[in-house]
Amino acid sequence: MSTPSQSKPTEPALAGLVSALRAAITGEVDASTRRRAEYSTDASNYRVVPQVVVFPRSTEDVLAALSVARERGVPITARGAGTSIAGNSVGTGLVIDFSRHLNQVLEIDPEARTARVQPGVIMSDLQKAAAPHGLRFGPDPSTQTRATMAGMIGNNACGPHAVAWGRTADNTISLDVVDGAGRRFTAGCGDLSAVPGLHDLVQENLATIRTEFGRFSRQVSGYSLEHLLPENGGDLAKFLVGSEGTLVTVLEATVQLVPIPGSPVLLAAGYPDMPSAADAVPAMLAHGPLAVEGLDAELVEMVRRHKGDQAIPELPPGAGWLLIEVGGDSTEEALEKARRIATDAGTEAVQIVPAGPEATALWQIRADGAGLASRTLDGAQGWPGWEDAAVPPERLGAYLRDFQALMADHGVSGLPYGHFGDGCIHIRIDFPLDPQDGPEGIALFRRFMVAAAELVASHGGSLSGEHGDGRARGELLPLMYSGEAIAAFEAVKGLFDAGDLLNPGVVVRPSAMDADLRRPHVRALPMLSGSGFSFSHDGGDMAMAVHRCTGVGKCRADLPSAFMCPSYLATKDEKDSTRGRARVLQELANGSLVQGWDAPEVHESLDLCLSCKACSSDCPTGIDMAQYKSEVLHRTHRGKIRPVTHYALGWLPRWARALTTVPVLAKVTNAVLGVRPIGRLVLRLGGMDPRRGMVAFAEEPLRRWWRRRTTAQPPSPGASPSGDVLLWADSFSSYLDTTGGRAMVGLLEQAGYTVRLPEASACCGLTWISTGQLDGARTRLRQTMDVLAPYAKAGIPIVGIEPSCIAALRSDLPDLFPDDPRARLLAENTRTLAELLTGADRPTGWSPPDLTGTTVIAQPHCHQHAVMGYSTDLDLLRRAGAEVTTLTTCCGLAGNFGMEAGHYDVSVAVAEQSMLPALRSAPEGAVFLADGFSCRTQAEHLAGVRGVHLAQLLTDPGGSTVL
Repeated sequence: MSTPSQSKPTEPALAGLVSALRAAITGEVDASTRRRAEYSTDASNYRVVPQVVVFPRSTEDVLAALSVARERGVPITARGAGTSIAGNSVGTGLVIDFSRHLNQVLEIDPEARTARVQPGVIMSDLQKAAAPHGLRFGPDPSTQTRATMAGMIGNNACGPHAVAWGRTADNTISLDVVDGAGRRFTAGCGDLSAVPGLHDLVQENLATIRTEFGRFSRQVSGYSLEHLLPENGGDLAKFLVGSEGTLVTVLEATVQLVPIPGSPVLLAAGYPDMPSAADAVPAMLAHGPLAVEGLDAELVEMVRRHKGDQAIPELPPGAGWLLIEVGGDSTEEALEKARRIATDAGTEAVQIVPAGPEATALWQIRADGAGLASRTLDGAQGWPGWEDAAVPPERLGAYLRDFQALMADHGVSGLPYGHFGDGCIHIRIDFPLDPQDGPEGIALFRRFMVAAAELVASHGGSLSGEHGDGRARGELLPLMYSGEAIAAFEAVKGLFDAGDLLNPGVVVRPSAMDADLRRPHVRALPMLSGSGFSFSHDGGDMAMAVHRCTGVGKCRADLPSAFMCPSYLATKDEKDSTRGRARVLQELANGSLVQGWDAPEVHESLDLCLSCKACSSDCPTGIDMAQYKSEVLHRTHRGKIRPVTHYALGWLPRWARALTTVPVLAKVTNAVLGVRPIGRLVLRLGGMDPRRGMVAFAEEPLRRWWRRRTTAQPPSPGASPSGDVLLWADSFSSYLDTTGGRAMVGLLEQAGYTVRLPEASACCGLTWISTGQLDGARTRLRQTMDVLAPYAKAGIPIVGIEPSCIAALRSDLPDLFPDDPRARLLAENTRTLAELLTGADRPTGWSPPDLTGTTVIAQPHCHQHAVMGYSTDLDLLRRAGAEVTTLTTCCGLAGNFGMEAGHYDVSVAVAEQSMLPALRSAPEGAVFLADGFSCRTQAEHLAGVRGVHLAQLLTDPGGSTVL
């Protein structure tokens, strides 16, 4: 087995480096174990632990940090979003994160169609800044919502629209850079004098450069020496694009912008397979499309499994598809172009779709597939490595057939897709890199990589088509280039960085492709027998579960339809991203840097996780950080005295039930705790923030109200038109806020149901789960299965009130009891109110009230978003005629999180992302709709707004106005 190639600095040397950096810069300098763990990998297969991470606040900070590193001979790695797939943004020395502070668009010049940006600018932020001028940056990789401009410059990123607008290199005008010798200069076109000896090197290698470089658009492996040729203007800026941080550090960039196409039209064409689709590409390129993307049937099926049938619009018949986007000055002109392309498509299975929801949904398949391809259809982990090879488009069909045969010969598989218009194929392959695969798995990985490199070279292609060579492919460059070209690379490196401090081990004197692999050096974290989560989707191994994270970084993106990751959006600190937490947990599984379940690094990393579960649906890899946090807390505190909040908040249903058993007790308790000094004292003693308000306990619990109501109004005899329904009253709805439950009873009876309540209380154990008291949660869930399962077995629908509790039965219960058939039975038969009212067995003759003219501000509970989704509720509300604004971030309270001491400020910051601004700007008479108890509590605490449950709105529309 290949072993890591890293050496550890002496403690005095490291202390001296950290002290020197702190004295030199105003930004943060962090050499903590946790921070080094977070930055030990990117989106690649590699683990390289840095000595220190810095977050410069200014260009002067960058220059000072570089100077300190040069003086001490410390390697330097520049980093943006850390989404590099080839291991380009990890290093053993100083890692400089530009994304935290140096992230401003400095200037947009609409006349010149240029933009001047800092290195950490997120690409989608540049697009937002340019859009008011009718402009955009041409290249648009799938990671554009978090990828930084300097990262795109480092790798020469492309994306689907490179067919029309070229690569990042083609859109770069000038760069403000500093090289490995500390020389700062502006790299542009027509002058190579900034780097002594560079002009002579080009002259000495003219024949090699002219014959081996710039052969087709996606040849980005190695250094792009063709840009230095005199006939190409000696463009130093374009040459430096794609040099992967090995020659210079980018301080600022000026880039070209292009007009936004006015009326794009999408053409989808179906073929028998992917190679057949590739064969049709050259004829289409003659029509000047904006993009030509390829999709495979297995990738489409993966999206279907993850997103559901509703996420897949109708595609033309076939097992391989091309998505071709064309533009025009008008929709009719674009449609005419699409019709002309269709005649050359080589297939009758063609569908032309104008811009709109259907076209967006088709493109979304491609976008979702980019993340979902990290797993094969049978659930195996797909690994990068041979991620983005490219060949000339006219060779693409033949290459794909040979490549499929190569994978079959080596017994590996993956889900291919890619930029067919540029001949670039993306694929993650199920290499046997798990620890149990041993040295044989790594040897197979090496054999395949060598054979794949030889294959792509035989087709005149490039090892990398847009992600760079990094640690994955640098060793393979001699299979693509001649000895003279490799010598030229080494000479170039010597001119820019003679000390080999800038991203060493990449391009020149590359690290071995099988050195520093992350996954083979991981210890198993098997489930505890009869305790904790089973991790059944990951072979019963938590280590495999946390390695679902591939580093794609979607958790760092502020997306309009995603709740993930609220604490990162509030702090902008990698520590608080789902990825950052996963990296620390991966280091726990490695065991050499972070050691033990009670390691402070682990608990620091998880502290600001809201347990919102949004990552389980929003992350394309299926990470469930809420589950991992619960398991960590369980293993850390099992059999020990726990933090006081675990008793105060984790046992809240127990306290609430006890306090509401005696009618007068809840009233007295509420009165006493309502005295603010007493309430603050109790909050402090319970480990909670005294700025919070105390919850109020129900003076008449739901079950007591139900018995009183049933006694006063006994149900009429005879079968009800809609049949029986079991109203599952959770602890929150039973003992804290009974309004939703009461409204549910009335609404269900209006819909023709005979409503039942369980004979005994049935708690989902959610508060025990969120505080990691999994033995306690299992005890309560066994009782709940005893109470509820007979109803489900009898075919009586079970409808819940509190979405987080429904989600617990649908998600956590089956994983805590994988071998108990009752767990799956309840998961499949417990529904939300909207699901019951709109499902296949919906009540006959019932229709929602007319909500025309009603403005609804809807706050979906995070757990509902993650597990059940909110589309059914939206469909019901819109069918009723309501005007709905759906909030797409967490409310910030998230159960116990926002109540705990130390979390208040972040909780408020999360609420400020969406909920609080929406409440402030809501029109008079609007309804704040929030089925979740925690969401309503947060709104009341922070905005003085009392939210309503969906059942309240549908039962009494006129009485639901709260704003």
